Amino acid sequence: MPKHADGLAYHIYNRGAHRAPVFLTHQNYLYCLRLLFKYCLKYSVSLLGYCLMPNHYHLVLCQEAGGSISRCIQTTFNAYVQGFNKVHRHSGTQFQGEAKCRHVDSDQYAVDLIRYIHLNPVRAGLTLKAVDWRFSDYPDWINDRGIVSSVEFRKLFFADGNAYREFVAEYSDERDKADVAKYLIGL
Repeated sequence: MPKHADGLAYHIYNRGAHRAPVFLTHQNYLYCLRLLFKYCLKYSVSLLGYCLMPNHYHLVLCQEAGGSISRCIQTTFNAYVQGFNKVHRHSGTQFQGEAKCRHVDSDQYAVDLIRYIHLNPVRAGLTLKAVDWRFSDYPDWINDRGIVSSVEFRKLFFADGNAYREFVAEYSDERDKADVAKYLIGL
């Protein structure tokens, strides 16, 4: 994964090797999130948005001064795979190579991307409403609770959680797919 610049947002994503599930149980998701929160703190990385899906994940991260997105991701997912392999008596990698990384180069792209990420479980048919998916920070974005960096980032673009909820409700699948598709090629 390339070196990241301080203060810039990045979309980090990866999927399971051979498109296989990487989260088999509720506990797998929670374990991964605990690791992610821990290593974001350790490596001075702000978690701006996320969604864990059965066979892939999306993260929007910002490296703070002196931080390291690369070390955060590497440490988080190496630890996750080791724990997963131990619990599920599996060996080898769970993910398809290194995580992909795209610089989030505009405010509009940032909000469209996070909306896209938050609606991922709905589009996949895993839930009818984004708020019902337990493994994303959409509830933090609409309720001003949870991860401080997510809530503070949302406040840069939306007056409150209701304004973001309305933005999500305005989602146009075809328009937004076109806007972010170039960043998600291969996922």
